[in-house]
Amino acid sequence: MIKIGDYVTRNSYKNDMIFKVINIDSNTIYLKGVDYRLYANANINDLVLVDKKKYKDEFNPSLLVDEERSEYFYLPGKILHIDSDREYLKRCMNYYKKNKLYAIGKCMDEEDIVNNIYDLLDEYKVDILVITGHDYLKKNTSKFDIDNYQNSKNFYNAIKEARRYEKSHDKLIIIAGACQSDYEDLIRAGANFASSPKRINIHALDPAIIASNLSLTKKNKEIDLKELLSKTKNGSDGIGGLMCSGMMYVGYPR
Repeated sequence: MIKIGDYVTRNSYKNDMIFKVINIDSNTIYLKGVDYRLYANANINDLVLVDKKKYKDEFNPSLLVDEERSEYFYLPGKILHIDSDREYLKRCMNYYKKNKLYAIGKCMDEEDIVNNIYDLLDEYKVDILVITGHDYLKKNTSKFDIDNYQNSKNFYNAIKEARRYEKSHDKLIIIAGACQSDYEDLIRAGANFASSPKRINIHALDPAIIASNLSLTKKNKEIDLKELLSKTKNGSDGIGGLMCSGMMYVGYPR
């Protein structure tokens, strides 16, 4: 018997992705991706139970960190991470903590971000902003119309408001989007990095991976864009962006 909280896969999709059961309505089971920022639903007969205890996400990319020199000290860029999903936010915050980064996490619905972003930026004075949550492109619609996405317009409006606070792409790096988001319009709105060039699902950690690498790269060092994107789960198919430098200050003496 399948119950809320169980991990499952879908036979109709060749069991390619693991989901968590978040609601049950008769024979319709509502699902959320364990590793990918994706909501779905399925008939109960299409699902296969997965043993939670045996499941482990093996995705653990290395960071673009320069070789440490003990005589210098380092001040990584500060991060504000806004996420509509509390579980994914917690996972990203743990990732930042593991890498000893200063990060503030805020959980709020996608449509509420635009009304709060300016005050949050003014309060925390961060170097890197992450705006993410959930999104999708509606079936059989044009990918070039932002109205065909669940939350891309909300992300777009939030980016525009963040750029009202700080116009410079060098002073505030913005990473925005979720699964299947309108990549081109998010970049046009003012994001440095956005999902999803190929309109695919992105890993829960992908925005945090980009933010962490930028935070730990020196201010005067230009990012190797292709190498940075390769650190994410699906590379440039899932996230793309602009050439930029890192956000970490280096000081002397330690």
